Amino acid sequence: MTFIVTSQYELNRVAAPRLPDAPVEYQRQYHDQFANVLRLYFNRLDNILGQLTAAMETIPISINGTNVDAFGRLRVSQPYTLFDSQSRYAADNQFSTSTSGTGTSTFNTNQSSVSMAVTGGGVGSVVRQSFRNMLYQPGKGLLVLATFQMDNGTSANLNQSVGYFNTQNGVFFRRTGGVNAFVMRSNTSGTPTDARFANQANWNGDKLDGTGASGYTLDLSHPQILWMDFEWLGVGSVRCGFIINGQYVVCHTFDTANVYGTTVYITTAILPVRYEITTTTAAVAATLTQICSSVVSEGGFEATSIEHVARRTTVLGTINTAANFLPVVSIRLASTALGAVVLPSRIQFQPTTLQNYEIALIKNPVLTGATWAATVPSDSNVEFDVAATAIATAGTIVQTGYIASSGGGGQADTTAPTGFNWDQQLGVSLTNVSDIYTLGVRTISGATTGDGVGSISFYDLTQ
Repeated sequence: MTFIVTSQYELNRVAAPRLPDAPVEYQRQYHDQFANVLRLYFNRLDNILGQLTAAMETIPISINGTNVDAFGRLRVSQPYTLFDSQSRYAADNQFSTSTSGTGTSTFNTNQSSVSMAVTGGGVGSVVRQSFRNMLYQPGKGLLVLATFQMDNGTSANLNQSVGYFNTQNGVFFRRTGGVNAFVMRSNTSGTPTDARFANQANWNGDKLDGTGASGYTLDLSHPQILWMDFEWLGVGSVRCGFIINGQYVVCHTFDTANVYGTTVYITTAILPVRYEITTTTAAVAATLTQICSSVVSEGGFEATSIEHVARRTTVLGTINTAANFLPVVSIRLASTALGAVVLPSRIQFQPTTLQNYEIALIKNPVLTGATWAATVPSDSNVEFDVAATAIATAGTIVQTGYIASSGGGGQADTTAPTGFNWDQQLGVSLTNVSDIYTLGVRTISGATTGDGVGSISFYDLTQ
């Protein structure tokens, strides 16, 4: 016998009865009254126990809806964050920005946000897209959160979009001509198309028009929290909606497994976060405000990968104490794999002349005389260079190490103690320019120049 509480009954409290006072001497009438009171009380208790008792040995209990992630796992309070963005003291530099025409991008100091605006002076556009593409790991739900405030106008010449997408694939919330929609962009045919979409009137969940289960009405004149979760594996579902008063409201679900199409629904779920506002054939004054965003792997994350290596095998000479480091070896994404997820893991340098050295991992230096080649057989998604003769413009030093004159090699790890250091992932700009990482070296004392060989080890999580 199993005891359960079901929603089919409303349990009422049963107050203990007041038993009649006993007489000084035995009276049958008192004992009959006493027994009747107890019998009524026990009958009421039996009725409650009957509501709590099931005849079956096991009772299936299901938790569903937005309490579970895209793969049906119970959501817990320890998500694995792949990406997060906020603009506290400046516009977040994790985003590449492109403007045209009257488009402008302005940081709002007191609102920790970025205003992406077009004006009535002519057509224009502003696009802000994360340099990084977030890794999707098969079998793990991918949760995307993005906050924003859209212009609530109704002009057909104004398009605003926020979501997890690029020019080829992804899912996003769009407002055009006063019509709100969720759009699935797909490049599975080789030509990007937005043919699969659902306008607000056709959402298959809560339409947020006041008639849905939540009772809420979507008001884009106020800031919103957009959420989407992806069950990709090529053929899963994507749920889309908004978080209002702490409640995940499912507005529309794009289902694919067993019900849609003849191929994967999008080419990949490894995509960037993107905000965009454009005017088309006529000028409109409008502003889309970008606030914060986050991409989370739900159901855990396996932080494992083999190391790939780009290395210099010929000795680099004439290393001196110049302010700019001398480039030893550099890596970047191949033009055919700009969506690859690649992170440096460590740098190594082996001197062949005794000297005191400083080595550094440098992001986006300007190289003189670079000649890029594939790192085959190590990794065809990454190109490397060992021909550059100088660093013309210093980039950003993200890791350093030192080698003493007593000899021996030096190395510096770039991974985080808890796993991959996502902030060091190679990104790509809106103009399809890859980040560059360079192992640089210089001497830090003495008149003698140095020489040596070195390498950059890296993870390619899309290999």
